Amino acid sequence: MWGFGLLLITLRQVPLCSLDKLVSDEEVLLNITKLFRALFSSNLGDQRDILQTLSSSSQTDYQAAVGEEGPSDPCRVMFDTMGFAIERRPSSLQSAGTGVFVVMGTVPKGATVAMYPGTIYQRYEPIFFQSVCNPFIFRCIDGVLIDGNDKGISKAVYRSCSGRDRLGPIKLSDTTWLTAKPYNPLAVGQYVNNCSNDKAANVCYQEFDVSTGFPIELCQYLPNVNYRMDMPRPLRCVVLVALRAIHPGEELFSNYYTVVH
Repeated sequence: MWGFGLLLITLRQVPLCSLDKLVSDEEVLLNITKLFRALFSSNLGDQRDILQTLSSSSQTDYQAAVGEEGPSDPCRVMFDTMGFAIERRPSSLQSAGTGVFVVMGTVPKGATVAMYPGTIYQRYEPIFFQSVCNPFIFRCIDGVLIDGNDKGISKAVYRSCSGRDRLGPIKLSDTTWLTAKPYNPLAVGQYVNNCSNDKAANVCYQEFDVSTGFPIELCQYLPNVNYRMDMPRPLRCVVLVALRAIHPGEELFSNYYTVVH
């Protein structure tokens, strides 16, 4: 990642790209899919058009999961589903701006605690203008870039790409992370600050690719979109995984990895 206004940057060494897995991709996908299904079920009244495109068995499963109290706050759905909830708040680090805190429950070690949202750029795709004075560009091990800025040119580019990929009533990506109230409460990873001398890292970034077989009705919660769609490719996502148990009131602090050849 390029800059967060902090002088100290800590690195987690990764000998090989294939070894950059604190938990399996299957476990990560299971966790986010579980949350997305709960979010979909909690707001089924607004999902009628999408629901009609699904198989009868899927419709029955979602309708059976609907709670009696109607739509729920995404943060509450997260707590009920994952056992914890996170929110953006002013960071405890001086001059660090916004941070991300555990506000309910305890995050267990190895849990998927947040996602890094944004537009995905391959190494050969242009990003110069979007990158100017932009502290939210995350560089993956293989050189893929994710622009997690929710303002300015970056915001306009993401909205354009998201609208381009829409299939009728079905959104293939989430745009609400660009607002103060994201529908996917995980999509705040760009505001997780780097650890400092007196603040040890409690989360770490992990990359994985979402396959084309991901449930189409849940794509509306994926906070990433490819800059170009001229060739089919898996959707790159980056999550933050808990390095230890993280308790209510604690701020999330990350370290960044580097490949050691």
